[in-house]
Amino acid sequence: MALKKTVRPQTKKAVRVNNDNSKTTLSKDLSTDAIMKYERYLTSERNYSSYTVQSYISDINEFRSLLEDEMMGNLLSAKATNARNYMTRLFNNDFKKKSIARKLSSLKTFYRFLVTEGMINENPFEMIESPKVEKTLPSFLYKDEIEKIFNSIDTTDAIGKRNLAIMEILYGSGLRVSELVSLKESNLDYSNMLIKVHGKGNKERFVPMNSRTVQAIRSYLLIGRPELILKNELEAPDVMFVNHHGTALTTRGVRVILDKILLDAAETHHISPHTLRHTFATHLLDGGADLRSVQEMLGHSNLSTTQIYTHVSTEQLKKSMEHHPRQSGVMDRKISNGE
Repeated sequence: MALKKTVRPQTKKAVRVNNDNSKTTLSKDLSTDAIMKYERYLTSERNYSSYTVQSYISDINEFRSLLEDEMMGNLLSAKATNARNYMTRLFNNDFKKKSIARKLSSLKTFYRFLVTEGMINENPFEMIESPKVEKTLPSFLYKDEIEKIFNSIDTTDAIGKRNLAIMEILYGSGLRVSELVSLKESNLDYSNMLIKVHGKGNKERFVPMNSRTVQAIRSYLLIGRPELILKNELEAPDVMFVNHHGTALTTRGVRVILDKILLDAAETHHISPHTLRHTFATHLLDGGADLRSVQEMLGHSNLSTTQIYTHVSTEQLKKSMEHHPRQSGVMDRKISNGE
């Protein structure tokens, strides 16, 4: 009798599933979702400029890269120890105190948002103190320097008319560059000589225009802008200021324009749109303007932010005193000579 051969069923080898990759992907997705949500909040609800938003996001992504590169989790799992280690690394890498303070501020506000949204329970950066940063006096132009720049602008063509209007608004009304590029013709109130400005945090304010600003704006809108939008007439933007292609002017475009104006004026020093804003505030205070009024026009939430310009005016007074006989030592020499 033949024996039956017993066939043993083959057992499948257990396959070890590597969850590391899936965990890493999930971790990155959580960080990305949090950043995108915060970016929408800054843009839509806080009405921050694209430049400001990108600065915030860049600071957050730097911290995110550290967490991921060092395998320390994601933005939502970050602990206070991670935050302290990151700040220590910035100091050890010789970052300037001003840069460290900005990065810390970006991360603090980001994590406060996540706490408010219920995405995390604690802010890992909340207890970290910002380094003390020495306040530097804002740069500004003297009256003869600003007049020289204005006089150098050729207003016989459309580009020149636009550039003059830009300069008049930045210096004559003290707008931020982000506020300038978002201006629409409907923001202008010629009868009351006012500009309606949507500033930081979507705060609305009214800023006076002087007669030279009004004249420059009207000339640009009547003659300059229609010529510039010819290349893009069917899709012309609703904002006031456009580039030579007829599309909306950007904040970077304004900086390029200012560099070109300075070059034409044969000026060697660099100015930014904010330099003109500083100059606007400084010249107002020099002329006797009330500090509160200047605060309102600049759109500062805190008076302390505006007070920096009083220090600039004080420095100017000190510089003017150099021409006094006693200050220059003339009187001292006369006394020593027995005169």
